[in-house]
Amino acid sequence: MNMKDRWLWQLHCLVYVAIALSCYAHAVQAADNKAASTDFIELAAVMLKDGHHDRALLALQSVDLGNKKTDLARFYTLQGLAYLGLNDLEAARDSLQQAVKNGQQDRSIFIYLAQAYFGLKDYRNTVNAIGKAGDLASKDASLISLKAESYWHLKDADAAINALNDGQRAFPKDIRFLKRKVFYLVELGLYQEAVRLGRDYLQRSNASAADYVAFGNALRLSREYQEALNILEVARLKFPQDEMVSKLLAHTYLDQGKFNSAAFILEQAALLNPALQAEAAEIYRRAGRFHKALTLNEGVGDQKIKLKQRLSILLALKQFERAANMESSLYRTGLLEDQDVRYALAYALFSSRRFADANKHLDHLKNAELFRKGTELRRLMEVCKTEPWQCT
Repeated sequence: MNMKDRWLWQLHCLVYVAIALSCYAHAVQAADNKAASTDFIELAAVMLKDGHHDRALLALQSVDLGNKKTDLARFYTLQGLAYLGLNDLEAARDSLQQAVKNGQQDRSIFIYLAQAYFGLKDYRNTVNAIGKAGDLASKDASLISLKAESYWHLKDADAAINALNDGQRAFPKDIRFLKRKVFYLVELGLYQEAVRLGRDYLQRSNASAADYVAFGNALRLSREYQEALNILEVARLKFPQDEMVSKLLAHTYLDQGKFNSAAFILEQAALLNPALQAEAAEIYRRAGRFHKALTLNEGVGDQKIKLKQRLSILLALKQFERAANMESSLYRTGLLEDQDVRYALAYALFSSRRFADANKHLDHLKNAELFRKGTELRRLMEVCKTEPWQCT
């Protein structure tokens, strides 16, 4: 072999070796890319399991989506779950939809989609997603409840109650379905059935004060006052120290014009929370029991509330001198900035025949209605000056 042939042979060998090395390098790189994508997806799965949703998203950012061997269904599923955990519902919905498009076969994907749709108030798609979850939906009490609420928001009351009935049959010991049905029946105006089931719920559930309040208030807002009172009176016996029960019961009596009952309940509640004393005194005032109101007013802690209320009670008792003598206290607490208070004081001064002082306060009135009343008061003062016998 001459020198030229030897040189050509060596060149061919070098080219072959270079091609072989290149192919090996590409193969190794492809294997590395596949391994890297797989590793980051697995890392994200571990992060999600540990509750680190933000770290899972960070790991998924390193996945090569252009690699044909990347498991896109799993990638988008994990991404959707991470967004769901971070309460980024729109991003969660979009990722989970991509998981389905890329072949995710696990039907639990539709459970997560339903949660995202519901959070976004997309109730129609919530129902559709639950339907696609198949048997998984019937085995999950919270999902059945979600389905019922979605139908309710879609104004399909029959479907909502049917869903709750399905939940009760599947989970007879889970009282959430009974509770929800009670409130649906109240809103539908089916009060007799609502009260019957409501009592059953309150007995079976070892209900809290908050449960009684919620049910009683639902009846109250529906103007079913007597049923509301029956429920709340039971609650008051069971939870005598619960302020919300007492306040709601008192306001339910007020709705019926039963001022004395309402005031008494708040007076009792004020023994535990003195802040309620002013409200009890005000209701006694409205009931015409002015001396009782004045007695309770003595214990009111907030000076502005106390003085304003005291002024109105003294005027109601026609104790005009005592009301007029409150001027310095009203000024000191800044209450004279209140136009109604200033007019009330002016009236007390007028009734005490202290006309000059009354006029001084009437000069400050800007409110149109109070200005009109002030003008009438000035006219009466002139009458009293010229014809005093008419003001005795």
